[in-house]
Amino acid sequence: MADLTTKEIQENLDILWLLIGAYLVFFMQCGFALLEAGSVRAKNTKNILLKNVLDACLGAFIWWFMGFPIALGDSSGKFAGGKDFFMMDLTKELTNNPTYFATWMFQWAFAATAATIVSGAVAERCKFVAYLVYTTALTAFIYPVVVHWAWSSEGWLSAWVSEDEKPFLKANGFMDFAGSGVVHMTGGAAALMGSIFLGPRTGRFTPAGSVVDMPGHSTVLAALGTFILWFGWYGFNPVSTLAFEYMGDAARVAVTTTLAAATGGCTTLAIHVALKNPPDVFPALNGILAGLVSITGPCPVVEPWAAAFIGFVGGFVYYGSSTLLKKLQIDDPLDAAPVHFFCGIWGVLSVGLFAEKSYTKSVYGKDEDSYGAFMGGGGKQLGNQIIGVLAIIGWVCFTCSIVFGSLKALKLLRVSAEDEEVGLDSSHHGGDAYNFEAGRGKTVS
Repeated sequence: MADLTTKEIQENLDILWLLIGAYLVFFMQCGFALLEAGSVRAKNTKNILLKNVLDACLGAFIWWFMGFPIALGDSSGKFAGGKDFFMMDLTKELTNNPTYFATWMFQWAFAATAATIVSGAVAERCKFVAYLVYTTALTAFIYPVVVHWAWSSEGWLSAWVSEDEKPFLKANGFMDFAGSGVVHMTGGAAALMGSIFLGPRTGRFTPAGSVVDMPGHSTVLAALGTFILWFGWYGFNPVSTLAFEYMGDAARVAVTTTLAAATGGCTTLAIHVALKNPPDVFPALNGILAGLVSITGPCPVVEPWAAAFIGFVGGFVYYGSSTLLKKLQIDDPLDAAPVHFFCGIWGVLSVGLFAEKSYTKSVYGKDEDSYGAFMGGGGKQLGNQIIGVLAIIGWVCFTCSIVFGSLKALKLLRVSAEDEEVGLDSSHHGGDAYNFEAGRGKTVS
């Protein structure tokens, strides 16, 4: 074997870094599966697990066929890509970019995450055929368009243009390092639209508007799932540096990610107890996720103290938005929209508030005078962040309204009241996930 050149060693290390990140982010599917299974009633366990399995399986095929080409296939368009369907132009890609396969893997894991967010919000009452339709639309087109806007070299929101170009939005473009907006807002907005079009679970709200508690069947599964998600986030955020040479940035990102998660968990639990509730596990779990979502966009450009503050505010954003949705009688069993959509918005906006000058220069480096407004950088970067938030909300809510609205009009969206009462495992998937009758003599839900 010929000796490798320094450049070849660097390329191999970059590929290894991306693959490690892809494996960690893919392992988050296990975390989502455990969290979602534990957060629904036992009679719907198989249904939610099958959706998680297919987000990986069906999602990989769709990402190969259409998602990745639209997201990151070469194109001169600012709206969407349009090349490399089924990897048909692979030879040229590999010649110009040896990290092609690793990039595909890393981005597929992100796409699967965005799709999985929705399944929790529509849990316990969504038809399986409706799931197949919306997850296909999200993975094939809705999410890839957002990726192209923000992360390709041509997208109109992108900060990642070539060295001799300026971002279309000027300043440093739309800064969303690992996806508070691109991944979490997109998945969370789709989750919110699904919850609205489906309506609440039967019995979730009384005629007077009071909330009826419908606890999940396993706190243990939910807690284990959340810890796995936190672990996987170290692939999500630090590996978004994309290259092995940026280990200093990756280490800083790991610290900011940790502080935001920890602060989010503590804050949400403190709010819950301050409102005269007993200390419970689920508020802390969702608070951790709220902190993680909030820091995903600003993670490389903020100081540790700012990361802790971002996680702190994220806890309030989550708790407040969760309460608001219940007041509006919007039923989201996993609080997917509060965690991912509303905290995703906060994460994107926090970049425009707390991005530190030297970090912004080293990570993005397009406009040295545009960084966090609270850090002395003026309002241009915050303006870009607001534009990005509004664009993602408009695009995802509009397209998902078409998808869910069409399914509802065709009566393909929601299961019957009888099937919902029995549970989707028995009515749609051939039997319960658990043998309820063994040693008990009756079925529980």
